[in-house]
Amino acid sequence: MAKKPTIEDARLILQLYDLRREAEMRKARQWWLTTFWPKSADDFLKVATAMGTEENNWLRQVGAYWGIAVSFVLNGVVSEKLFFQVSFCGEMYFIFAKVRPFLKEIREKMKNPELFLNIEKAIMGSKIAREQFAKVDARVSSMRQQK
Repeated sequence: MAKKPTIEDARLILQLYDLRREAEMRKARQWWLTTFWPKSADDFLKVATAMGTEENNWLRQVGAYWGIAVSFVLNGVVSEKLFFQVSFCGEMYFIFAKVRPFLKEIREKMKNPELFLNIEKAIMGSKIAREQFAKVDARVSSMRQQK
């Protein structure tokens, strides 16, 4: 994944950031960050299978956004050094930390082995991302216990 950052990489990061400012995306991100605290695979599945609900739309919207964004890193389109900065993708780490404890079971129950797979591959395949994720994962675990 290593690639020296370019001006085009910086432009793409800024465009990706700008997409996060769209009104419905803001609501979806806010829900993921503050309201949605799954404590089990079943908690995730309740939302994932409630098609047509606002929460289901938000779950899919944010998951798809980060899946697409991280595909740029996995395919060498954008520099991992820029992409994995906490100031840009700290939210992705946070979201992944919320589902990671139940991910195997979620994938099995949904019969979708690729769910969050690009995000997992990118984080676990990058030393930069693994180090950042470890910090966020510890905070999310602590926060989950308080919920």
